[in-house]
Amino acid sequence: MTTLASIADPHRSDSVDPQPIALDFNVKGIEAVTLSGPPELMQRDLMSPYVWREPDGRWGVMVRAVVRAGEPFTDTGVIWSGWSDDGRHFVMMDAPSIVPGPDAHDAGGVEDPTVVRLPDGYVVYYSGVLADHAHGELSYAQGPSLDRLEKSGVALASSKSEGNTKEATVERMLDGRWRLFYEYAADEASRIGVAVGEGVAGPWEEQCTPFMPRANSWDDWHLSTGPLLTLDPARPVMFYNGATRDARWRIGWVAFDAGCTRIVARGIEPLITPPPCDDRTATDIAFAASVVVADGAIWLYYSLEDRKLARALIRQS
Repeated sequence: MTTLASIADPHRSDSVDPQPIALDFNVKGIEAVTLSGPPELMQRDLMSPYVWREPDGRWGVMVRAVVRAGEPFTDTGVIWSGWSDDGRHFVMMDAPSIVPGPDAHDAGGVEDPTVVRLPDGYVVYYSGVLADHAHGELSYAQGPSLDRLEKSGVALASSKSEGNTKEATVERMLDGRWRLFYEYAADEASRIGVAVGEGVAGPWEEQCTPFMPRANSWDDWHLSTGPLLTLDPARPVMFYNGATRDARWRIGWVAFDAGCTRIVARGIEPLITPPPCDDRTATDIAFAASVVVADGAIWLYYSLEDRKLARALIRQS
């Protein structure tokens, strides 16, 4: 079935190409993702699982570990790394890869890792939170291995119009430049921005807003970046995060043209919704973090209730 948003102004980046395309996604199965590691990690809740494949076939993961409700609050997150042979059960390192501070831009916490694998090592984008635990900026670290990362500062600063830059989705373009999708705060809502730069920290050239919330829909207020599926370079797909004003987050999808300047299709209903919960006051969130294609299978990694991890087997039709 072809799922399209309504036709919009063709000069806007969030418009839909008037030539409909046949594209749809659905979930074939869901599995829990488990971690084993030191007590300092296992006594925390888990969010933002960024998973990738190494050249040797191993699966890597970076995850945000947060203080559980009711425990003494120390930070908004610490980032840990680990490895797996099957992409589902990960053995974590003995110490975190990125911790808060000492600089002011991430003194309050480190969140939302996004890993870029380079021939000589890693670049990790993350959300750095100030000591007030309320504001932050998109930051990055670099290093030859996950246990030897060095912080490099702010990758994309916030501004008066775009606050709290975070949640990076990054791709290298054919011309060698970097395309950076990110979440920012505006008008009491989360939005998605996109910029193009020469290197991992820019300088960045802002692009048109890629897409906007839809009225009277499950994604009518908040939008946040999700991972890009690039099986077809001419039609990249983002598994994005959307929510109503009360922040009940679900996972959807949107397809772009090759340059990510125009929407060509967008799912009408959420692709992934949290399972029903008896307690309506509980955290009602499913939030996509990464996607891996392995042996022809599309695996979408996400967090549930801001405390546990899962992956979904996605079928494209």
